[in-house]
Amino acid sequence: MKVCILGFGAVGKGVAKVFSLKKEEVKEKYGVDLKISAVTDTSGAAIYDEGLNPDLLLEVKEKTGKVSNYPDYGISKISNLEVLDKADYDCLVEATPTDIENGEPAKTHILKAFNDGKDVVTSNKGPLALSFKELANSAKNNGVEFKFEASVGGAMPVINFAHETLSGCDIDSILGILNGTTNYILSRMAREGSSYEQILKESQELGIAETNPAQDVEGLDAACKVVILANSLLDMDVSLKDVEITGISKITPEAVSLAQKEGYLIKLIGEVSSDTLEVSPRLVKEGSPFAVEGTLNVATIKTDLAEDVTVVGCGAGSIETASAILSDIISIYKSK
Repeated sequence: MKVCILGFGAVGKGVAKVFSLKKEEVKEKYGVDLKISAVTDTSGAAIYDEGLNPDLLLEVKEKTGKVSNYPDYGISKISNLEVLDKADYDCLVEATPTDIENGEPAKTHILKAFNDGKDVVTSNKGPLALSFKELANSAKNNGVEFKFEASVGGAMPVINFAHETLSGCDIDSILGILNGTTNYILSRMAREGSSYEQILKESQELGIAETNPAQDVEGLDAACKVVILANSLLDMDVSLKDVEITGISKITPEAVSLAQKEGYLIKLIGEVSSDTLEVSPRLVKEGSPFAVEGTLNVATIKTDLAEDVTVVGCGAGSIETASAILSDIISIYKSK
């Protein structure tokens, strides 16, 4: 199975790492021979239909910053769309940076792959939050697979789990902590009594929060995931503009302390139901499944037959996110 990776940042490099770590095990267990036939970054691409060496890809990127410097098969100044025409691949891993204004360029890449008869796996929330139905319909009309487990909760299994393991149940709603950065900040505020501003600054120094943390702390990242869950699991047709959003930047140490005195914690919760699409700080009971710390994500799926089912997992991280992408690739292979 030949894979083309567009974007070689944290997620793309994570995919190369898990291919290196798991290639032989996956081949033995599932019979699929995974090959990376193309990789791109802003410098250009590396293309070799018989398979690039993932360790050499990572080494070249680390030393030179450019995959186009890959020996013999590197190409400078070639666009992602040109790579999709030139490379021989079965599955596109779309891992370019997320844009929640227009979903591009990922949306164009995904639609081209569909129209070319290729399967697609992505962690990119932008096109999913803005154009979910268009993408899902295009995949269906072209008879290809479209998987995006890594777009919600990193390694927390929620989308495929709900579709496959809970396939006999109707899903009424989903409540979840869907952003690891805000959970890390709120957890430390509760544990240390420190201010939001102080914890945010330290989170940025540790690389947990972005230099521009607005998408995380103002709830936009979690809202994108609310949209993806609503469209994918509740068969709704909504986009980011339909979500009511309140972030955590105005939460004070005094509010956190007052909640703790009453046996509660403050968490940024996403709610998905036919009546409500919302991201907002809410009180959760200490000791409840939502009292998770650090960058963990959690989601409770409310169903008609199985009642409440809760899943927990790492919500971020290069390898963790790539693990969900690898699972999606294997799932596609097994479906053929």
